Amino acid sequence: MNKVYGYIRVSTREQNEDRQLLALRQAGLSEKNLFVDKQSGKDFQRPQYRKMVRKLKKDDLLYVKSIDRLGRNYAEILEQWRFLTREKGIDIVVLDMPLLDTRRGKDLMGTFLSDIVLQVLSFVAENERSNIRQRQAEGIAAARARGVRFGRPSAPLPENFPQICRQWKSGSISGTEAARMCGMPLSSFRYRAQSYEAGQMM
Repeated sequence: MNKVYGYIRVSTREQNEDRQLLALRQAGLSEKNLFVDKQSGKDFQRPQYRKMVRKLKKDDLLYVKSIDRLGRNYAEILEQWRFLTREKGIDIVVLDMPLLDTRRGKDLMGTFLSDIVLQVLSFVAENERSNIRQRQAEGIAAARARGVRFGRPSAPLPENFPQICRQWKSGSISGTEAARMCGMPLSSFRYRAQSYEAGQMM
């Protein structure tokens, strides 16, 4: 007997999948046949997705709420869609886009229309992903221009750091010894020493 599965994806563990879950329940899916991933859609190396694909058999049916839940990489969405429908021989229904229902129009024209819609939607999904990355980069650049610092705050320098730096600069102690005295890796000591010296010169 052919089985019906549903796939849900949210980008992070903090995001809520309830909206997708409700839509798939309303389509009549059983929760035991739902697969949920909580990670980026940049590729298809997701544990629950891969587990689901292993279970899919010819003439099974897969529901997703929208094409971007399947993925966000334009080329990979197209490749995966063709793999599922042609090699695995399953049908796919995208709830937000009734034209993307491979149970309908299995003739040449139906397949052609479905391919066009899929390519447009996949392009839109990837374009949005690129826009998000660009907005993030612009936001980070603007924040840095305002003096916002990213990453973990630096640990406070030991009180005798200036003295250790002078000893290191004069060659009376090695960099390794100076780093050990400061309780930090050698690379960190050199970086902090250079930053300290630059600050002193300003």
